[in-house]
Amino acid sequence: MKGLHCITFLLLILGGINYGLILLDWWNLTDFLGGAGSTWGDVFYGAVGISALYELAKHKANCKACKAK
Repeated sequence: MKGLHCITFLLLILGGINYGLILLDWWNLTDFLGGAGSTWGDVFYGAVGISALYELAKHKANCKACKAK
């Protein structure tokens, strides 16, 4: 499960950077994938959303700081 945690964490980082770039009105990373509403753009947004739900459910089991408390 460590590999899945790493993948979901990476997707959350990419999603956060993407939303930050959109907020600053610089660029949307999904434009590289065909833009929002395209199949690959929707896959990216879906993967980020599923990753967020996974991390929300499994965070305490995967987080060393939470285990230490």
